[in-house]
Parts: sequence; C-alpha cells; structure tokens
Amino acid sequence: MIPLSAPVPEHDQQQPPVPPPDPRAALSLRGLWKRFGQKIAVAGISLDVAAGSFYGLVGPNGAGKTTTLSMATGLLRPDFGTATVLGTDMWTDTLAAKRLLGVLPDGVRLFDRLTGAQLITYAGLLRGLDRSTVAERTEDLLRAMDLLADRDTFVVDYSAGMTKKVALAAAMIHAPRVLVLDEPFEAVDPVSAANIRDILHAYVDDGGSVVVSSHVMDLVQRMCSHVAVIAGGHVLAAGTVDEVRGEQTLEDRFVELVGGRKEGEGLAWLRSSSASS
Repeated sequence: MIPLSAPVPEHDQQQPPVPPPDPRAALSLRGLWKRFGQKIAVAGISLDVAAGSFYGLVGPNGAGKTTTLSMATGLLRPDFGTATVLGTDMWTDTLAAKRLLGVLPDGVRLFDRLTGAQLITYAGLLRGLDRSTVAERTEDLLRAMDLLADRDTFVVDYSAGMTKKVALAAAMIHAPRVLVLDEPFEAVDPVSAANIRDILHAYVDDGGSVVVSSHVMDLVQRMCSHVAVIAGGHVLAAGTVDEVRGEQTLEDRFVELVGGRKEGEGLAWLRSSSASS
C-alpha cells in the first residue's frame, strides 16, 4: 500500500523491512499504522492468523485492537501497511476480500427499526443470496441464536445481548470463510455464550477461521487455539495459547506483558473502614 498520511515517527523509520503477506493465512497484516491527530493508535502491527485457527486478540482498553480489526476488515483505511484475506488484498481488491469475511464490529449501529428476522434477511439479500436460501438460513440462525420467539420484535427493543446475537447472525448468513468478531460475548448471557461457542467451534472444525477480540482471558484460554497480546499499538506476543502463556495462566501472562498492575496504593482509608465496620 502507498502511504496515505501521518508520517512515521523518526525512531520507527529504522525498523527492518516488513516481509510480504502470507497468501495462505486467513488474515495477514503487514506494517499497519493508524494515527488519529497526535495519537498513534496502531504502530506497525504485523500478524498472521493461520487458516483454520480460532484466534484471540487481547489487550487493555485503548490497545489498538478495534482499530487493527477495522483496518483488517475494510472498515478503516490504514495510513500505512497492508491487510490480506486468504491472499486477497483488502485495499486493492476490496469487494473480493469482503466477500470472504463475516464481520461483527464493536459499537456499530444496526438498522434497528427492522425486526430480527428482517435484519438477518436484509443482510443475506445484501450479500446476493437468493430469497429461498435467505429464508432457510434466517430460520436456522434465529433458532441457533435462540431468537425465534423474538423474530418479529424490532431490534430497537432487543436487549444488549439479543442485539449482539442478531448482529452475529447477520455476519454469518453468507457462510463466510473468515469470521472477525469484536467482543462477540459482551452482554451475552452464559447459556447463549455457550451456544455461540459451540457454533463457532463447529465452524472452525469445518475449515472456517475465527478471529475474536475479548477482555476475558479465561474465555480466550479455553476457546482459542492461538492468541496475540496487543498493547500500545504493538504486538507483544503471538502464537498458540500454550506458547504465549507458558507455565502461567493467560491472564497472569497478559498482566506480566502489559504491566500496570496496582497494589491499591493510597487506599488505606478504605481497608481501615472495612476493618472497623
């Protein structure tokens, strides 16, 4: 990709050249940069998500996870760098790359004056599926997401968890080869979350690839085969879950890598208040 804006800081211009993207990878990110004003949100991230993997992306708030995923899926144009989906460049062949993807962005508004069934149907028709296929898959997805009873309820009246589930269904209706899901389990009840995990694992077992961002380390450790830890716009560690966590839990390794753990300094008044009550 030709650099578009936001010059790279001088101290980063001496880094070694970035290798070409891996055409076999579900997602191959090379040297992604993004600046908002004076803040560099993503600083040269390179990452490969192996095809057929269940890949977790973890990091503290403001680490650059959502910005990275937005650039990888064509929602945000990078200042520098490339992103390919199964060898197709997101920014030179955008339509072809997006056909391979199902995306659940974080915080994107839905057409919430449609019912749940209408929203999923609209997503399928928008993807070019015929009406009979869309109708069949909509029923399957409503059933899988436990939304059949609310199929004719307007999405604006859905709970936060129901909204997340119907958005996930809309991302899956065209049977994409790669799913990129930003915080897919946020506000979802435990039973629905377990059902969604089963759906995603079956999808990976059948040859699909899943990328999820999450703050829940235990969930990522149990669910994902691979993980990358991102902080300050950089990849701090990446590999299989066992390679990254070593002999520790993923949460402990994450805290060790990211730092910033506090010991409650300055809160003696709170502890003494609890002891005296």
